[in-house]
Amino acid sequence: MHKIPLLKSLEKDRWVKPFLKQYKKAVILALLLGFMTFFCAGALMFTSGFLISKSASLPENILLIYIPIVLTRAFGIGRPVFRYAERLVSHNWVLKMTSKMRLKLYNTLEKDAVFFKHHYALGDVLGLLSEDINHIQNLYLRTIFPTIIAWSLYIFIVIALGFFSLPFALLMLVMLAGITVVLPLSSVAVNGARQEKEKTLKNKLYTELTDNVMGVSDWIFSQRNLEYVALHDHSQEELQATQAKLRAFNRRRNFILQLIVALITVALILWTSQEFAGDHGGAANWIGAFVLSVFPLVDAFSGLPDAAQETNIYKDSIDRLNYLPEIAETELQHPLSKPLTIEMKQLSFQYEENSPMILRDLNLNIQVGQKVAILGKSGSGKSTLAALLRGDLSPTSGQLTLAGIATYHIGDKIADYIGVIQQEPYLFHTSVFNNLKIGNEQATMTEIRQVLERVGLKELVENLPDGLNTMVDEEGLRFSGGERHRLALARILLKDVPIVLLDEPTVGLDPLTEQDLIDTFYEQLQGKTLIWITHHLQGIEKMDRVIFIEAGQLEMSGSPKELEKNSLRYQRLKAIDEGK
Repeated sequence: MHKIPLLKSLEKDRWVKPFLKQYKKAVILALLLGFMTFFCAGALMFTSGFLISKSASLPENILLIYIPIVLTRAFGIGRPVFRYAERLVSHNWVLKMTSKMRLKLYNTLEKDAVFFKHHYALGDVLGLLSEDINHIQNLYLRTIFPTIIAWSLYIFIVIALGFFSLPFALLMLVMLAGITVVLPLSSVAVNGARQEKEKTLKNKLYTELTDNVMGVSDWIFSQRNLEYVALHDHSQEELQATQAKLRAFNRRRNFILQLIVALITVALILWTSQEFAGDHGGAANWIGAFVLSVFPLVDAFSGLPDAAQETNIYKDSIDRLNYLPEIAETELQHPLSKPLTIEMKQLSFQYEENSPMILRDLNLNIQVGQKVAILGKSGSGKSTLAALLRGDLSPTSGQLTLAGIATYHIGDKIADYIGVIQQEPYLFHTSVFNNLKIGNEQATMTEIRQVLERVGLKELVENLPDGLNTMVDEEGLRFSGGERHRLALARILLKDVPIVLLDEPTVGLDPLTEQDLIDTFYEQLQGKTLIWITHHLQGIEKMDRVIFIEAGQLEMSGSPKELEKNSLRYQRLKAIDEGK
């Protein structure tokens, strides 16, 4: 059957079942409230029908209907109260679940950010966010909850009728099975594939539109704009044709459902007229009671065919989410022990299995307080090594550890130990004060002014229109390259991390600004472990050790003085860098 694939997908599911266990009390409460909603609706109409008929049969009966009047009032109040409570509980739980699911999706993709373009198209991610997460939400609200509630009512009705008449209970068992079993299964068999196709076409449109919109200028420049429009017209027409077939089948199925309801109503009229014909006016009393109770109960069963045919969509969504890599629970739970030594042993890395090795068998030890320059031309593996140091990547083989812990196991806590100043530090569109407090949310105004003085920006900031409250343009365009790097250094000083990684921070600066910035870095970061990734040698004499990486391997290592004295290659590089 078509439901079996969904059950198979749920067997090894990491996205749906965990939330059922986490919020099982809320789920049970929502189901109970849903059952009571329909029970009160049916009981209200049952007692109302009995009350009206009983009151009309004999005038003196008005004295005998106190209990039905009280029940009518109780069920009349109970139905909206239970309905509201059920909606409140179920939607509150589902919204909590989907918010955590979106956070889990973000964390999953964020952990894989370096490989994002290799593994996912942007349209795929939009499909996951807008389609799959919403489908999982609907899995509970439109399939699991209504199905469990409807089947509970089905069993309750058949058992309750069995106390009056076993043959009639068996007849209702068969007739209601048409709504609870036959129509849902036929919907899965006939319309399930169409609904799955609809979702596939929607995901395809997300992917095509997103990818092509990002490159729409290429379509226009190549004068293929009409082809671009025709491509999406074809996909849209195919989607609309599928949706038209879905609607046509749904109309026929709904007609059959209403026909079954009509047959159930006629059967109840005939049965009650025979079953309760003994007393004066009795048949009329019970006909009104039983027949009127049918109509609110039908609402509980009418959504089952739609719920069943959507199981294929939910299966696809669950599979797509479970295809994502599982987040390893490796976040550091305690401070790193000292000394905070960085050690690389046989470190190798490649981005994909068949791609070239970026780093190969790298062995390196960086002691606390040591200042190390890592040089190499573009493509030599410097930036990849920086990502490995930050824990953004994990080695293909070998080890890279900080205080004996693999850096990718430290997680977000690594920001407490390693600060990074990149080639283009990012400033946010907020005040200078808020941009600096990113380094330390608890920093006081006095501390911020002190670090501004240390990095040589105190006078500059004081002369801004609103001082520290001056708004920074998007990306910090108000400030020069050197000034942005000094603001980034101020963040590092506020954070007071023991290790600072300078990832080519002086690229694009003029020689005077570059040397002045290097002097500031060196002066203000005294006592800290400093790793400077660069591709040229200005200011290199301030480092304790220089390492040269070429083609992913360690080619030279030593102090600047040792290399200048003993290495012809270093001497040539130094001469070229100085323009000699």
